Amino acid sequence: MLPRAALTAGGLTVGLLASLTVPAAAASGCAAPRVPGAAAQKAACLDDLTTTGTVASGHTVPADWAGLTPAALPRQAAVPGVQVDGYFPDTSTTNTHHGWDHDAQFVIRLPERWNGGLVVSGAPGVRRQYANDRAIADHVLAQGYAFAATDKGNTGAAFHRDGRRPGDALVEWNARVTQLAVAARLAAARHYGRPVERTLMAGISNGGYLVRWQLENAPWLYDGGIDWEGTLWTAEGPNLFTTLPPALRAYPAGEPTGFPSGTEFLWDYHYRVYWDLTQRIYREEFDPAYDGDLEAGIPFCASGTPSCDADYDYASRPRSVHKAVSRVALTGRLGKPMITLHGDLDTLLPIGDSDTYAAMIADAGRGHLHRYLRIEGGTHVDGLYDAYPDRLRPIAPCFLSAFDAMEAWLDHGAAPRSGTVPFDRPDPATGCALTG
Repeated sequence: MLPRAALTAGGLTVGLLASLTVPAAAASGCAAPRVPGAAAQKAACLDDLTTTGTVASGHTVPADWAGLTPAALPRQAAVPGVQVDGYFPDTSTTNTHHGWDHDAQFVIRLPERWNGGLVVSGAPGVRRQYANDRAIADHVLAQGYAFAATDKGNTGAAFHRDGRRPGDALVEWNARVTQLAVAARLAAARHYGRPVERTLMAGISNGGYLVRWQLENAPWLYDGGIDWEGTLWTAEGPNLFTTLPPALRAYPAGEPTGFPSGTEFLWDYHYRVYWDLTQRIYREEFDPAYDGDLEAGIPFCASGTPSCDADYDYASRPRSVHKAVSRVALTGRLGKPMITLHGDLDTLLPIGDSDTYAAMIADAGRGHLHRYLRIEGGTHVDGLYDAYPDRLRPIAPCFLSAFDAMEAWLDHGAAPRSGTVPFDRPDPATGCALTG
């Protein structure tokens, strides 16, 4: 984890900006810039920074992004440039990539033909820094953007072991994104010899939460962001702890509440893969006392079993638990434009959560900065489209359209309209027309 004094986005930003300057001249040829604040880094000049090239050259880890995109998502043309892998100082060791056994790992990709922009991203779920390579990096690199991603400072199902007090692991997520955004902007400026002209934030699920938090708390670093089904954290609910325990109590004997009609065919998969594990490991992070000496509870326990997460009642838990969640809670007070995409068949984070967040933004008087796209037929993990092509549509093509729409919004003030994106294309794996 980060030192306690550094567990704030503001502290990281001020520290880096106060101690670093941008050289006037660009690095020559294919030389890589030094990444400010990095404890270690290594660079490579690549013929192709997209996954087509990095899989072949060993500069990505396909396991990081497995299942997040449909097989038919179009490939991009080769993008030559420089890749920098490294890590920032950290005390935890859940990330084993590169044999470093060191967290706070990052990847920065600098295309040869640069458009002056940078896209910053944090890993979804508890995955590592390459998790967005296929869904996000390929597209933005082909557009000429530099791309930077972080593992968020802790990874894997035991991420909750990082930190000293409840909530520390997720607090670090936000701080690590801010740290990378500052460092990547400076590294890109050093590499190209001119400042970054546009910085966008983009992410999926927990990565979408990071977009929301950054645009609420560090908007000066960004021009806008794309929130792809972000997790909603609020101190009094809704949050994961108000959604998942009722589902675990009800299923498989009954029907879980809170999930949209039409998702029934996805319940068993989500029960086995997501609901139980997600509830237990996140509850352990914020409320470790609930199960006493156990760590992350009892997998797939029946309601009525002592310390069973199926019976977890967030509302009745001590105020200290709610206070821990409040450390990472969202407010709706956006500081820069953001587009949210959420599938109406999401069976992990119900679309109602994003409905609530959209209302929070409006209540905060920031509705002019937000556009909300409800993707008809979309679910939480695009890889499920390949298993159910007749019932689902992938959201990845809608993200690509939303990214282009964000550029038009910033360039020309042409914001897309909020609304439902109908499932009306013959080949949803390769296209997505927004609402206009």
